[in-house]
Amino acid sequence: MADADVRFYFDPVCPFAWMTSKWVRLVMAQRDYTVEWRFISLRLVNAHVDYAAQFPPEYEAGHTAGLRLLRVAARTRAEHGPAAVGTLYEALGRRIFDTPPEPGATGGDRGTRGYLEPVLTGAGLPAGLADALEDSSYDRLIQAETDEALALTGKDVGTPILHFQPPAGVAFFGPVISRLPAEEDAVALWDHVVGLASFPGFAELKRSLRELPQLRGLGVEPDQVGAQEDWHGGSRRQHR
Repeated sequence: MADADVRFYFDPVCPFAWMTSKWVRLVMAQRDYTVEWRFISLRLVNAHVDYAAQFPPEYEAGHTAGLRLLRVAARTRAEHGPAAVGTLYEALGRRIFDTPPEPGATGGDRGTRGYLEPVLTGAGLPAGLADALEDSSYDRLIQAETDEALALTGKDVGTPILHFQPPAGVAFFGPVISRLPAEEDAVALWDHVVGLASFPGFAELKRSLRELPQLRGLGVEPDQVGAQEDWHGGSRRQHR
């Protein structure tokens, strides 16, 4: 997919990547963009990190589940083409993040056959693709695409990474958003982000204060009233 307008590097267990992907799909529908869904593994990014010292207890199992799911995505692309990766990612994201969490479920459960097979079937993909969960031969490809993504932005970033108008266009980490913009605001927000990132001297715009992503899979219901925002010529107005 050399002619894709956007390359979107994702780990399927990252809630911020999922939220950004939902926004990008809104933009795709209005701008007729093509998106190539590529891989970045948080488990491989942190391969040399002491998880016990630097992360909450559940993170290592969750990141490992993400790598296992990316193996399935890699096999899906090999056997069913690049577009099928987008189909699989959408189905996984809806299951992981847009569905209320099951009591007692852990992040590691997402990398199991019992969790994955219904997702594959629901997406119209063969359940047998789940065999790739255990196939570490795909890790070389996933590592290569992870390295490719980090070469575009530098290593001190997370997921997602977006590459706009590849191979020569601008690439950036994020944008990290915690709520989905309204359909009519999606393109305006996109244009602001791409315009800012396209300036050659732009380095970083960041704040550490943030809310949890408004995703049912994290136990957070999307705010339908109190935090809706409209964008008008770059300004915003909050409804109460």
